[in-house]
Amino acid sequence: MNGADLIAHILKKEGIEVLPAFPHSDLIDSAAKVGIRPIIVRQERQALHIVDGYVRMTGGRKLACSTVQNGPGSENAYGAVAQCYGDNVPVLHIPGGYDTNTQGTAPYFSASRNMQNITKSAETVVRGERIPQMLQSAFAQLRSGRPGPVALEVPTDIFTADVDETLLDDYRPQRRSAPVADAAETRELVAMMLAAKTPVIVAGQGILYGEAWDELLALAELTQTPVMTTLNGKSAFPESHPLSLGCAACSRPDPVVEFLNRADLILGLGTSFTHSDYITPFPTRGRTFAQLTNSEADVSKDYPVDYGVIGDAKPSIAAMVAEVVSRLGEHGRKGEDSVASAVAASYATFMEKWAPILASDEVPVTPYRVIADVMNTVDRSKTVVTHDAGSPRDQMTAFYQSLVPHGYMGWGKTTQLGLGLGLMQGAKLARPDWDCINLMGDAAIGMVGMDIETGVRNRIGTMSVILKNSIMGGYIDHHPTAADLYGIHELSGDYADMAKALGAYAERITDPADVSAALKRGLAQNAEGVPAVIEVITSDETRMAKNLPDGV
Repeated sequence: MNGADLIAHILKKEGIEVLPAFPHSDLIDSAAKVGIRPIIVRQERQALHIVDGYVRMTGGRKLACSTVQNGPGSENAYGAVAQCYGDNVPVLHIPGGYDTNTQGTAPYFSASRNMQNITKSAETVVRGERIPQMLQSAFAQLRSGRPGPVALEVPTDIFTADVDETLLDDYRPQRRSAPVADAAETRELVAMMLAAKTPVIVAGQGILYGEAWDELLALAELTQTPVMTTLNGKSAFPESHPLSLGCAACSRPDPVVEFLNRADLILGLGTSFTHSDYITPFPTRGRTFAQLTNSEADVSKDYPVDYGVIGDAKPSIAAMVAEVVSRLGEHGRKGEDSVASAVAASYATFMEKWAPILASDEVPVTPYRVIADVMNTVDRSKTVVTHDAGSPRDQMTAFYQSLVPHGYMGWGKTTQLGLGLGLMQGAKLARPDWDCINLMGDAAIGMVGMDIETGVRNRIGTMSVILKNSIMGGYIDHHPTAADLYGIHELSGDYADMAKALGAYAERITDPADVSAALKRGLAQNAEGVPAVIEVITSDETRMAKNLPDGV
């Protein structure tokens, strides 16, 4: 047994089933020997994107690992590790490293040194006998606390050196710990909620990682408090629910704005309250902020939090629900409908403008029609969709209504073009019984288009809907002179033809009446393990749902 074999056996003990990778890494063959499936990608970044989607889809309950070659492989993977860090995704990355006798020598790249600021932990294995303990530490950090990536760099000579087989006997698989907030603090949160006249709940990604969606629903209904989600938390609360305000992202439905304007208490549950260009800014003047998070580093980071509480979302919100019941009885305020009626009225006004656009027959096709057709064609009880960076994100998040947890994979604290394809490939590996669809534009497919072939070769049946308008939307505003003189915003390519050449099922659609049928044909191919690309020729859509709250 060598170091790579020992690592593979430990990964197997920890429940790892897939290993997205790009050669050469000694771990690839060792993993295959113990039944861990290697997924070879076309670029190292994609390996991390697949692992990212896999872990998000399982809420971190099932983990995944990636591996790449030392040097250039590790360098190419860096950006994708940063994406996982920005969005708090607990992935294990095991890059190769240069031999131990060259460690610390220029110009050799060191993942453990260079990834310190984009991981929870980045270390180098310096002796084979340290492998079990270092992996125990890695998995303990992955399973508990604030989520984030862990990198464990393994030098080539450590991978290949013989190790004592009995080291495996000493390994203890790690368990998840979910600490509950202090009882007095949860009582205080409930007291604040019940005393507020116009509270709103902001539900974050912590609801999904904590599997706290039932508790969140119970709390909202018992107190009749409206709920908006963050971008990363989208799908934590059913957006068809009478108390749902929608997603507070870079774009947003008007109920988000209206209820933030009214709010006297903004209660964040499972959210870091991060201020970002891609998240709705919250007004602060005249508002009280309360926050439940599993990390003290989140409290008062970007907003003036009046009352911060540390605890895992599920047990802590369950304690809040029990406190509400003890004060208001088992039905709480469920009989009151004034808040739900106000939400419905706000949505009705909002949709008076947008419903005709979502159903438009205009040619070229508006992306909003494509988004509406995706939503109305799929079975949203077992479908996950995601956007890509830029216009697809801003057009989707306000209008695609997710119904079940993990029915939408929101991301965007950092916005790497092309991430959506890998996320859905990972989601499909985690949940092969679900349909997995990413919507992307010209720029995004340009970043990762060759990895459609990764799906073909590995029979990962996902669907990519390409919103093709042959430009980079919105960039004329940033570079008007360069766009006018040199056309820097213009892009070209026949993506359906490219996808066919790579072995995928593909169609090009120009008529909005044909979108839904094309989606159904693509999903039928997905069911057979064949990736599908539906290229829709769309307009340069500039209409966005981007009204802002007052005072931000």
